[in-house]
Amino acid sequence: MKAIQATTEEQLNDAFKIRKKVFVDEQHVDVAEEIDEYENDSIHFVLYDDQKAVAAGRFRVVEGKGKVERICVLPSYRGKGTGKMIMDAIHSYASGMDIKVLKLNAQTHAIPFYEKLGYQVVSSEFLDAGIPHKTMEKEV
Repeated sequence: MKAIQATTEEQLNDAFKIRKKVFVDEQHVDVAEEIDEYENDSIHFVLYDDQKAVAAGRFRVVEGKGKVERICVLPSYRGKGTGKMIMDAIHSYASGMDIKVLKLNAQTHAIPFYEKLGYQVVSSEFLDAGIPHKTMEKEV
């Protein structure tokens, strides 16, 4: 498996397809909320198993912090290190920038996953798209 920065329209569409399967179809997030106004300002990543897109995420800089967003993995690939691979690609990209802190809004069930990657909870629980989240940060 290999995580790449999505640089072609096909790769970007692969990222959107994964996001729609996970967030819209599985978690019932409104597609208008999932695909938002920040798509063109974001760097998108896709993880491929051979030619099949199996995970995605995006990254952007917000108020001087690197913001990791829309991390998702197809159900059949969860628990196999796939999420870590997409996060590693994003972390590698961010390491080339002058950023001191990475931030993300984690669904509460995913907090242990992000804690293993060095993130710490920095907020109380809040709802995003009707799903409980907490903000997490990691110094880099």
